[in-house]
Amino acid sequence: MGNIAIIAKREFKGYFATPLALVFIVIFLAMTGAFAFYVGGFFTRGAADLSAFFGYHPWLFLLLVPAIGMRLWAEERKSGTIELLMTLPVSTTDAVLGKFLAAWGFCGLALALTFPMWITVNVLGAPDNGVILASYIGSFVMAGAYLSISACISAMTKNQVIAFILAATICFLFTMSGAQLVLNFFQGWAPEVIVDALRSMSFLTHFNAVTRGVIDLKDVVFFGSLIALWLFLNVIAVELNKSR
Repeated sequence: MGNIAIIAKREFKGYFATPLALVFIVIFLAMTGAFAFYVGGFFTRGAADLSAFFGYHPWLFLLLVPAIGMRLWAEERKSGTIELLMTLPVSTTDAVLGKFLAAWGFCGLALALTFPMWITVNVLGAPDNGVILASYIGSFVMAGAYLSISACISAMTKNQVIAFILAATICFLFTMSGAQLVLNFFQGWAPEVIVDALRSMSFLTHFNAVTRGVIDLKDVVFFGSLIALWLFLNVIAVELNKSR
């Protein structure tokens, strides 16, 4: 745990060594505000809640989280510093977890900075704060799932652009598999078991359930197992690169 904490601290500070952190946070806050208050029709719906705010999170994370994850390992491989990292007295698992936790913590910081929206809806009305809290937790965990995929893909290539495109594509498939448009296409000819499997593999299905204020065990297991699986694949990818 000590090695993981050291790596996580090093990586987290690294985000603020360049304008990357500020640019990402500003873009994230601007886009969440625009989608919630303007695109989501906050002022015309007549309801003081954050349903529109959270409704766009899967689509925002689809692009912004891979942008964070693409540099985790691709940059190390391109600069050659991965060899130096691997010579330190830390295991590959420690390095993978440390990098992941640092990036996940950065995502959590960006999400936490949206708290003025929570204050705003409480000033304007009487929202269900339990639902909002559950939605924040669900959004943070979903960001972790996106990030685990992005980190794994980053470990497979030296090119950050390729890592971004591949990670965004995989995340898009996981997201869209539960969209009604996709489900309607399969419902016309595919067995119901396939349709249910597609629905159960979607980020939308599980995140929408959480935003209703109910944190179900199956949703926790889905995101938790997805993070664990992609981090495991991340470790394998780094180990394979070490042996080359």
